Amino acid sequence: MTIAEKILAHRARKQKVHAGEIITVNVDCAMMDDALGPLLMNESFERLGKRIWNKDKVIVISDHYTPAGTVEQADAVAFTRQWAKNNHISNYFEGVGPCHQILAEYGFAKPGTLLAGTDSHTCTAGAFGCFGTGIGTTEMLAVLATGEIWLRVPQTMRIKWEGKMPSGIMAKDLILKCIGNIGHDGATYMAMEFTGETIRNLPMEERMCITNMCVEAGAKTGLIETDQKTADFLSKHGNSYVYEKIASDDNAIYLHDYLYDASEMTPQIACPHNVDNVKSITNVGTVPIHRAYIGSCTGGRITDLIAAGMILKEHKVAPTCQLMVSPASQSTWIEAEKRGILRILAEAGAVILPPACGACLGANSGLLGKGENCISSSNRNFRGRMGSKDANIYLGSPATVAASAAAGHLADCRSYIKEDFEWMTD
Repeated sequence: MTIAEKILAHRARKQKVHAGEIITVNVDCAMMDDALGPLLMNESFERLGKRIWNKDKVIVISDHYTPAGTVEQADAVAFTRQWAKNNHISNYFEGVGPCHQILAEYGFAKPGTLLAGTDSHTCTAGAFGCFGTGIGTTEMLAVLATGEIWLRVPQTMRIKWEGKMPSGIMAKDLILKCIGNIGHDGATYMAMEFTGETIRNLPMEERMCITNMCVEAGAKTGLIETDQKTADFLSKHGNSYVYEKIASDDNAIYLHDYLYDASEMTPQIACPHNVDNVKSITNVGTVPIHRAYIGSCTGGRITDLIAAGMILKEHKVAPTCQLMVSPASQSTWIEAEKRGILRILAEAGAVILPPACGACLGANSGLLGKGENCISSSNRNFRGRMGSKDANIYLGSPATVAASAAAGHLADCRSYIKEDFEWMTD
């Protein structure tokens, strides 16, 4: 069986499952956020007259609307906070970072388990060998009442990356390359499994970027087998969870097999207004940039901030551009501050934001105006995503964002790098 099939078989209490089979599975962790959680399903939950099946397995995170930018957002956060209190949910988090990063740091994304969340990028948990998947609020209502959900066992496509990543290339470039080739619906309801030497050499923070964006190709989840780096990350964050190695069998059946050579990679750019509109930076041309953003559950981790800092320690943000930086979590903010990275970024001209989702989805923390061009390390560039429908969003790695902020236009980060990123040689 594949990783996806193994996890679902275990949660369905079956010895074996097959792609296409409809099964009922037990949920190990149910996550709701302030935008798509209690606020939308509370009345229905009350009408059911049911209690939450297991309060210890329910996580509520206010991240989309914190800090609140409107009265409506403040009301939503207040409602979410009170709902968690009324229902005796001890795992409530507010203002400490995007939900997917919190799930990882606090040990809820556990290898071999099933994590369902009311956010499409819940597939981030797949970096830990966890079947993370986004579900709708109505589905979450049923999960809260029963602790179960039905799923169709997804087919799996295997994506193998071999070779050493050239200087300046990051995980964001790898996943954009995949999405550009596969298309925005090329992996619909499939599991995308990543393997190969390149993936094994990536730190966990970079692996999370890859699985996070699998939904941008339509995937049900993205998965990477567990190894020592998985164990080290869990241990670092105080998680002593005991698990067996999560990996596909040698004779597992895959619907598709893809092979990429990382040594041939160039920085990748997703151009407006679709994530699969991907081009090499060498083929994009000189596009003026008014706003640059490093952050979100895709591009604000410590590896991302290190890469940006190594570029901007010798360059200033162009006077025609505004660079905004949002660390992926409170702990990331603290680590970056201790390392001096936030000071480097601030002295280069960046505005340091709280750890939150607001700027990514255009809820608060600075919106794009009409005619503005933005280069972002986040995961979506849909029309109107970060503000005006007449703005243009380009997606790239944090290194590409930092270089473009310095240049004032889309720029090849390789010409700004004098040494390998620190995390690449750890």
